[in-house]
Amino acid sequence: MGSHDCGSTNSFLPFLPFLPFLPLPMLSDTQRKYLRRLGHELNPVVLIGNSGLGPNLVAEMDGALAHHELVKVRARVGDRKTRDTVLAELAASTRSEIVQRIGYVALFYRANPEQTKILLPDA
Repeated sequence: MGSHDCGSTNSFLPFLPFLPFLPLPMLSDTQRKYLRRLGHELNPVVLIGNSGLGPNLVAEMDGALAHHELVKVRARVGDRKTRDTVLAELAASTRSEIVQRIGYVALFYRANPEQTKILLPDA
C-alpha cells in the first residue's frame, strides 16, 4: 500500500459526489460548549487506524454525521501533527467542524438540514 499524503485537505472530496455544497459551519463558543457537553457521553463511532483515511472511511463518517450530527472519532495514527492533519482532512472531506480534540479522540459536528436532531443555543 502506498503512503498517504496528508497535505491535501480536499483529496477525498471527489469520493463524495452526493454531498451537496454546504458552507462550513461556524460555531460560537457557547455552541461549542453545548456540543462538548453532549459529546461527553458518546462513544467513538468511527475509528481511524494506521491505514489513515480512505473513501470508505470518509463515506462511513459522512453517514454517521447525517444520522447523528455529533460524532466522536478515535484516530490512532502517527504523532500529534499527523493526527491533527488527518482529522482536519476528515473534517474538510465531510464538510463538518471539529468541536473538540483531546488526545486520540475528536468530536465532529455537522447539522442535518433535512432532519435536525440537535438544536444549538443562539450564538
